[in-house]
Amino acid sequence: MKSQKLSLCMIVKNEEKWLARCLESVKDVVDEIIIVDTGSNDQTKEIALGMGAMLYDYEWNDHFADARNYGLELASGDWVLWLDADEEVDEAGRDYLRNVLLTNECYLGRVQMVNYYGSTPHDYNRSHLMAQYRLFRNDQHLRFRGAIHEQLNIEGLKITADSVTVLPVIVHHFGYLDETVQDKEKMNRNLRLLEKERRRKGYDPWVDYHLASELYRGGKLADSFENVNLSIRRFIETGKKPPSLLYNLKYTILIGLGSFEGAWPGIDLAIQLYPDYVDLHLYKGIILMRLRQYDKALEAFNQCLRIKEVNISHLTMVGAGSFYAWYYIGYCYQELGDLVRAEEAYRMTLELSPNHLDAQEALRGMGVAEFTTRVQEENKY
Repeated sequence: MKSQKLSLCMIVKNEEKWLARCLESVKDVVDEIIIVDTGSNDQTKEIALGMGAMLYDYEWNDHFADARNYGLELASGDWVLWLDADEEVDEAGRDYLRNVLLTNECYLGRVQMVNYYGSTPHDYNRSHLMAQYRLFRNDQHLRFRGAIHEQLNIEGLKITADSVTVLPVIVHHFGYLDETVQDKEKMNRNLRLLEKERRRKGYDPWVDYHLASELYRGGKLADSFENVNLSIRRFIETGKKPPSLLYNLKYTILIGLGSFEGAWPGIDLAIQLYPDYVDLHLYKGIILMRLRQYDKALEAFNQCLRIKEVNISHLTMVGAGSFYAWYYIGYCYQELGDLVRAEEAYRMTLELSPNHLDAQEALRGMGVAEFTTRVQEENKY
């Protein structure tokens, strides 16, 4: 029986900033590296070749899935791992990627993504977690779809517990850090491609969601809200349950707009669809808190602590089931005049997230002598 091989397949363009770190994180656990370049004019190609990749030029046609699928045609491995240049496989678990080669029944491998946001340097407490299929059997029936924000097309597959292997592997994604998100050229390209997709008859409802996401990142909240609602409606019209991501974005927008009356009680309908989604319970608590319904808000935040951040089949914000919930519990108790419980909650916040500035400020504002003295001592150095 021949030994099984694992291929890394990537598409790149002008990724000299990220590519070396990405390849370094995984080159020792894959058997070949297939890189499809869609038009780099920096040092990307030289970096790829210098790290042993097989490099192929591809004439860009405004279609990310086509470029990825071209790379799949060139892969000789029995299994494929796909990554983006701004990602890095965590060293602690990367050897487990090869576990897929030992399976007979499954055809998909799932890993944990850590998607960082905010300023650099990246911080785990400023990230979202989500499980994704990043490995799959090299089979002609498994291909990507979508001109942009392409996805592995698994529709029609009968996915069971035997068809998926869950790997103790973490992939760090840096593409949502402020310095990357604020790339206007990239944002304008994405908007152009998404609008182009939307002109196609019977286009995928995911297109509306991705348009909403791009508009949200660009600060156009009202336009973003219109598009995410359109996506929800179109999923329903096609007989499909709208994915939880859509409700996450919808209520993030409403909170950002300060539309708390508009968000209540609709958030409960979203929770009925996804009762195990901790982020939705956090948003419910924030909405109730802003409506000054502190007792009901406390119920929602305590529910967050019960659910925790364990179900990463949903896009889950780190802190939603821990330090963010504790901070808001402290805020509610402070508004209710229960300063003892407020202090306890703020201290719990800082125990879990020592750099939580709002909790630090709250304790200083309450005149907690021990905390104020400790912070003053720390600030000397």
